[in-house]
Amino acid sequence: MSINIAAARYFPLDNGRYEVKPGMAPLGKCFGNGAADNHVFQIDNTFTDYRNTKLAARQECLSKYFQTSNYSDIIATAVAKFIIRRLTYEHPNYFHVESCTSGIALNCQLTQETLYFNNNYNFQKVDIQGDTISPPYICSLDALAAQVQEDITVICRADNINWVGAIHLCFPNHWSAEDKIGRDFATVHAPVAGMERINQRAQAIMNTMIMHQPMVRFAWGLSTDTRLNHHPQPPLNIAGEVWSGRKFDINNPRLYLRIERQVIWGLPECDASVFTIRTYFRDVAQIKQDAHQRQKLVSAIKSMTADSLIYKGLVESRDAILAWLEKS
Repeated sequence: MSINIAAARYFPLDNGRYEVKPGMAPLGKCFGNGAADNHVFQIDNTFTDYRNTKLAARQECLSKYFQTSNYSDIIATAVAKFIIRRLTYEHPNYFHVESCTSGIALNCQLTQETLYFNNNYNFQKVDIQGDTISPPYICSLDALAAQVQEDITVICRADNINWVGAIHLCFPNHWSAEDKIGRDFATVHAPVAGMERINQRAQAIMNTMIMHQPMVRFAWGLSTDTRLNHHPQPPLNIAGEVWSGRKFDINNPRLYLRIERQVIWGLPECDASVFTIRTYFRDVAQIKQDAHQRQKLVSAIKSMTADSLIYKGLVESRDAILAWLEKS
């Protein structure tokens, strides 16, 4: 099935500064993308690329990209129910549910898969036209994550202790599911330059993520390719320098703004939160042609601290990137 919807466009640098802050806005705030700004799961004409990247990651090594820790049946049920309800509500042309003897069947038009779940939303089996899924889906979250263009993380809380209960992360931006699973908010974000003040408010932020209305926030960085999967450990057949996407050549400039749209949807009934990450790329060569956006990007790069430049992998390329951007 072809999709005629263009990818949403975001530019989260309007204040011209690189800042590390929660920056949460209500889900549905208008960013100029129509109905897509209201959706948790955005589907567009790049779907096939995202799907193929997810399948390739799973085939490489599923445990490298999907991890769970103390992920209770109650939370797993709530998460699966939430994803299915949002997909059928947001994209009824692509997803619909039918009742069956043992539970429900989710028909996924884009992947030509029918996913079967029991009455507790536990994954049972998949029917697919053509090729089989390898490796087979191992649970509801694994099967559902393969139907969307977002990565999905589940945050859990009990007795004022929070932890990452599940991560399905096929589009990592230089971090890994294996490193973050089971850790609390402050530990997960400790490597992020400038996170010290935010981490001091970790408990309050967790309460907001779980108890408040759905929210959206953005993060951004720069990459010299449009590879969705930048796991810190490259596959065996690709050299690390090629895989990293952080080597800028001013004589052959390729540079992209890598933007993450992050949606937070609380599940207070089970003291958890779903956190989705959708990755977009914008060609900086095109941004450069817009005087306003170019100035904001230049200003934001110049505002980065030394620690932020290290964290974003821009120490060696900062000056060359600025020289290229400022050259008419």
